[in-house]
Amino acid sequence: MKQLILLFTFFYFGICSFGQNYESDKELFWEISGNGLTSKSYLFGSLHSNDKRLFQLADSIYVGLNQTQKLILETDIFGLFNELDTRTDLPKTLYDKDGNSYTSENEASKTFYGDEDGMPQFLDAYFQQYCLNAGKGFIPLESIADQYELLTDHIQVSNKQFIDNAVNDFTNERLVELYLKGDLLALDKFMRVNMSIQNNLYEEVITKRNIKMAVKLDSILKTKTSFFCAVGAGHLGSTGGILNLLRSKGYKIRLVKWTHSETPCYDEKMVRSAKEFIYKDESSGLIAKFPGKPIVLNESDNSTRVIYRELGQGNTYEISIMPIDETISPEEIASIYIATPPNTGIRKIIMDDGNTVYEGLSNTYPEGLNFVQIQFGAKHFAVIKTYGGNKFMHSNRPNQFFSKVWFE
Repeated sequence: MKQLILLFTFFYFGICSFGQNYESDKELFWEISGNGLTSKSYLFGSLHSNDKRLFQLADSIYVGLNQTQKLILETDIFGLFNELDTRTDLPKTLYDKDGNSYTSENEASKTFYGDEDGMPQFLDAYFQQYCLNAGKGFIPLESIADQYELLTDHIQVSNKQFIDNAVNDFTNERLVELYLKGDLLALDKFMRVNMSIQNNLYEEVITKRNIKMAVKLDSILKTKTSFFCAVGAGHLGSTGGILNLLRSKGYKIRLVKWTHSETPCYDEKMVRSAKEFIYKDESSGLIAKFPGKPIVLNESDNSTRVIYRELGQGNTYEISIMPIDETISPEEIASIYIATPPNTGIRKIIMDDGNTVYEGLSNTYPEGLNFVQIQFGAKHFAVIKTYGGNKFMHSNRPNQFFSKVWFE
């Protein structure tokens, strides 16, 4: 999985520091029309980071997101929720004499896509979060299996120095400068130089994938479905880039000016308002409000596992719903599912509605420290777990999530 994350970083130019530049000639956002299309679609060149400055998007991008029917990304990012923890290190926690946790550091924890001071999701995942919250359709250009195959068949992951050097090269100031200018041809030249360290790497990672992605976009356009598509900016430019490939298929590709208004436009307000997903489990009556649409897994022990991750900041919200075994008391259930560290305990809390919940800090593998609350319904109980980096673990955000979960 770490190798796959590095591959994603390589594809999307995952970098940690960006400037701010609203130039009308940025070559990052393009309109697709012609060839008998009855509505416009859009193609956006993205960066795989959660840096806040990256989210001050052009007004036209919000128009494209709000007014098109579907979102298209390179892959289904949310499909990785089951296994992808993007934290690079576990939070550092100490305990006082009463067993309460605290941190000796105020530093934001690092993730594969930035750190805790950035946005909860990295940019592409933010687009997918909006899409699913707003009830729009979503189409991945590649499957996760496709990207695994590319990793194992064509990239020399055994040569660790190659991966490290590639990521470092793609995080230098020159790349930042090129992207902020939106200079696609200069970006392409930069990529070719950096990928020349391995024979045929540019062809496998960029050229061949561009052809496949353009073919799929063409097939979607032929259905007269309007879409907003975000792919790594390196896939757009050059003679073999997606823009020219779509032109060769008869489409009109027009650069959209990059302007940003101080007052949010209607479409920006609409996109920003889609910030919550309400999940309901019909069999147990549990309701939960997540920041976005979670992945739902039916486990072999008849439990249901519901997971949502903020991949940019590295935070996870997870609920396991299980049938109640009448032979086991609530206290025993709490002791089983809350693995308290030494000198800490489990709290029994009577809520305002009269229901009893159990809460505590738990230390389990591979999550490390996590906050757990256990709620009980008529025939089911829920183990609600949440964890993240230094700032998240020592904030009120775990309790805020607990308050958004209940049984009807």
